[in-house]
Amino acid sequence: MAKKDTPDYPMPPGPIEGPSAWYGKEMRATDEWLFRLTDADLAEIDAAVTATQSLPIKDLTPEAFSLPNLGPRLEGLLDELLDGRGFVLMRGIPVDIDNIERAARAYYGLGSHLGTFRSQNARGDLLGHVIDLSRSVDDPTARIYQTNARQNYHADSTDIVSLLCLQKAMKGGASSILSSVTIYNEMLRRAPDLARELFFPFYIDRRGEIPEGKDPWYRMPVFSWHKGLLTVHFTRPYTDSAQNLPGVPALTKKQVAALDLFQELCEDPDIHLNMDFEPGDMQFIQNYQVLHDRTEFEDWPDDPKKKRHLLRLWLCTRKGRELPPAYLDRQESITIGDRGGIHVPGTRLNVNLVPG
Repeated sequence: MAKKDTPDYPMPPGPIEGPSAWYGKEMRATDEWLFRLTDADLAEIDAAVTATQSLPIKDLTPEAFSLPNLGPRLEGLLDELLDGRGFVLMRGIPVDIDNIERAARAYYGLGSHLGTFRSQNARGDLLGHVIDLSRSVDDPTARIYQTNARQNYHADSTDIVSLLCLQKAMKGGASSILSSVTIYNEMLRRAPDLARELFFPFYIDRRGEIPEGKDPWYRMPVFSWHKGLLTVHFTRPYTDSAQNLPGVPALTKKQVAALDLFQELCEDPDIHLNMDFEPGDMQFIQNYQVLHDRTEFEDWPDDPKKKRHLLRLWLCTRKGRELPPAYLDRQESITIGDRGGIHVPGTRLNVNLVPG
């Protein structure tokens, strides 16, 4: 397929300003991105958990999981995610590795106030488990979150991705996030021709999770400027592995140079922000603006209960940005309030409390 001379979408008129263009070095100097749960908040969550014991977790809604005082504050958190810096760390919820059901119920109930739940894989998991299952990163069907390897900066197929820490690793496993708007601004300043290159589509590996009628890859630009917002999709390992799929053209030298500069900027400690999760920490990320990564980790060798274990939610918000039409090659819908997730033939939505 011959490459066009102009991208599908125009570039921004210049550098992008505002709260979305933040640097990690600035965020390390403040805790304004922390959302601390109060004793009153925790009492309200505990009451909602107790009141919904007869409901399957999958059926929790904002109406069932009532948070009369915390709920309005969560609206402010959602506005910060969608229109501000794009990330929040909520701190203070008690967790017990021996009672995952209660932690999962509290987490899922809180999440219901921010959006609806989307399938995270071909199995239809609405509640994901991020834990080392001893799978190999060389397995073409493996997802990196099932290993203890570094993830690399990437974006998921949803509006908001969230993590709840149940158990931290013996060593490593820090969450690392960054503003992709800042990456664009830096690329524009240093190499505008390479920034422009990322507005053209790249082939990306679906890693075996192939929707009906689709190819084993999809095409997506890294940068899309649409309706006055920069939407970013980056997943370098799957861009590279797509090169092994039939029908995918070889990356050009200029494409590789553009991807390399993007990755180099991601590694800049002035740009990214690392977070060491403590049990009970909940991270929320706006996925079209903030990229996330995880450092390699080591688990405690002799106690399975001490394995690093996080729960994950993919949320579709009832409000938010319009997505570029290019996203329809990756997902079935780009309609606000009804988009995102992974759906393949045979997918059945479920909430599983056991990793697998």
